[in-house]
Amino acid sequence: MFAEQQDTEGFRVGYVVKRYPRFSETFIVNEILAHEAAGQEIEIFSLRAPSDTHFQDRISLVRAPLTYLDRTSPDGGNVIQSGGVRTALFWSTLQEAALILPDFWSRLGDAEWAGGDEVWQAVRLAIAVHRRRISHLHAHFATSAATVASIAARLAGITWSMTGHAKDLFHEDVDAEQLTHKLRTASSVVTVSEFNVRYLQETYGRAASSVTRVYNGLDLDSYRFCPAENRKPVVLAVGRFVRKKGFDVLVSACRLLADQGVSFQCQLIGGGQLESALRAQIEELGLQSVVELRGPRPQREVIESLCQASVFAAPCVISDDGDRDGLPTVLLEAMALGTPCVSTDVTGIPEIVLHGRTGLIVPQNDAAALAGAIREILAERSRSAELAGNARKLIEAEFDVHRNAARIRELFCKGAKAAAACETVLEPEYEGAM
Repeated sequence: MFAEQQDTEGFRVGYVVKRYPRFSETFIVNEILAHEAAGQEIEIFSLRAPSDTHFQDRISLVRAPLTYLDRTSPDGGNVIQSGGVRTALFWSTLQEAALILPDFWSRLGDAEWAGGDEVWQAVRLAIAVHRRRISHLHAHFATSAATVASIAARLAGITWSMTGHAKDLFHEDVDAEQLTHKLRTASSVVTVSEFNVRYLQETYGRAASSVTRVYNGLDLDSYRFCPAENRKPVVLAVGRFVRKKGFDVLVSACRLLADQGVSFQCQLIGGGQLESALRAQIEELGLQSVVELRGPRPQREVIESLCQASVFAAPCVISDDGDRDGLPTVLLEAMALGTPCVSTDVTGIPEIVLHGRTGLIVPQNDAAALAGAIREILAERSRSAELAGNARKLIEAEFDVHRNAARIRELFCKGAKAAAACETVLEPEYEGAM
């Protein structure tokens, strides 16, 4: 039972993202839905239109209005093309903003570090902030969405914050100077693991001194614990087919398991740029009857598959360009549902997959170790059930989306000039924390 929500009338939050909706970014949708359930008014601003062809069912539950910042025409056509926004439109938007935003031209000078398209979108966003009386902006990912949110907040005279995840922090293309600026100017910075907090503070020093860890959350009512007894020997992996997911390592581990006489099936749910390479690897290793690529699936089917699998594998790795997973949401989902998990020692994963307590951890890029851990879970069912039960307790303690979203709202309110209009009650501490 959640505590009664205090009055938040007059405090409105704008969420800024690069693309909305996105098939893989369920954690953003979960967070927005939790805010709305608590009575928090939200608007969504997307820098670009979606590029995915499939979307998760839960997106239909979001009530927040959505504005695409790369569009101005009534038919929804994009005005930012490969050559950038048109010059006449750029200047007319700036002139419009100057009529309603105090000190506009002097504040605009602070945006010289950003690209022209980002500045134009930030000006459009600042105009919307003024007209819709938005109190605070929050960006997911510390890249272009955070750039636009930071400039728009400066122009509109409000506060802003951001959540940093993984690629936006670790990739070789991260602009350290820009990220330092964002860390310094945001009223609060959230990131999704203690590993990320340490990395940011060690890399960016005082600029990152106030970074706060708030784990991504799940609506636990949607993830009922499924006892692991009598499940078929299915190894399941879910995610985009990109290098950092380590699915090629999993396929190699499947060859080792098959050679050892282990009876199992492996299913990979997802799609992406490495699909052809994975199919070729499966064929080369003669695993066509063992490993199945099932393509992207709706969330309800993912949950059903997780409840039926005996092992969930998240063989995450650090890519050559530095990209890596922060804390995969589907790993949290598997733990919540009672599916025993095997993962790797990458970023924040060992914070939740506590080796020998809530799952098994193996070194990244180690197919033999991965195969051994999968074999152990398949063979020792009572031990696996113990790991799964402990994992569920940890998820309940640390990953309840309503509790974690309340912590984020508190950060919004503390930083915002309109904080007096927003009082947030946090949930009591969960007594079953490990």
